[in-house]
Amino acid sequence: MNTTARTPAYWVRTVAVALVGLAFFLPLLWVVAASVRPGSETFSRLSPISWDSFVTLTPTFQNYLNLLDGDLGRATLNSILVSAVTVAVGLLVCAMAAFALSAFQFRGQTLVFAVVVLSFLIPFDAIAIPLADIFRDWNLTNTFVGLVLPGIGNGMAIFLLRQFFLAIPRELVEAGRLDGLGWLGIFTLIYLPLSRPALIGAGLTLFLFQWQSYVWPLLIGTDREHILGPVALASMQGQNVVDYGLVFAGAVVLTLIPLVVIVMFQRYFIQSVSSSGLK
Repeated sequence: MNTTARTPAYWVRTVAVALVGLAFFLPLLWVVAASVRPGSETFSRLSPISWDSFVTLTPTFQNYLNLLDGDLGRATLNSILVSAVTVAVGLLVCAMAAFALSAFQFRGQTLVFAVVVLSFLIPFDAIAIPLADIFRDWNLTNTFVGLVLPGIGNGMAIFLLRQFFLAIPRELVEAGRLDGLGWLGIFTLIYLPLSRPALIGAGLTLFLFQWQSYVWPLLIGTDREHILGPVALASMQGQNVVDYGLVFAGAVVLTLIPLVVIVMFQRYFIQSVSSSGLK
């Protein structure tokens, strides 16, 4: 064991990092504790603050059961559906675009790639309002198609896949061509099977982009059948009488779902991002 590293400065840094981590963790712990309490007790244990503010010995899951009967339960299912369809269709679109940018040589290729990079540097909310006007002209308001379409062409996902595809040896492509494979066969039989980490990383990017989206669902999905989780949760907080226990339960559910997905696939996402600098 290296005892020389245990200097006073080391312990000061360790304590400082622990305090910062605790400062971020305690509010989350309070939200979780409030979600298993009746709404009338949400703020009753904050003055004075004690261990009972962050831990409850008599939890009730009635708030979570009430979510199933309210708009937030339907909205959460809508978010899952829209995110799943976005990942499935978006992966196909982004993978084909990345394949074209990595396997083919054509005039204007650099310009097209520059536009792809620029697309994920510009916040989507900056173009959401004019894009929503176009979708209204197309009669796509309050449709799942309108909610899904903007998320399937993600510039970040295309960039990650293209960089991964560039690392695939050209010898494999040439061997496939000699065996009589067309470009579709090379794409489906060579590129896709070798790109599982990149595909999972790109899928995670598409999922998080769609799941945390708020402005676009607010503009397009305005009726009860098409409202998404973040919009429904914000609507609950805007009511005259707010059941904070129910609101916090909804916040925990909307946070827990992407957290589980991230934990399950984080190593693939890290691998896909790290491989983007190979070429």
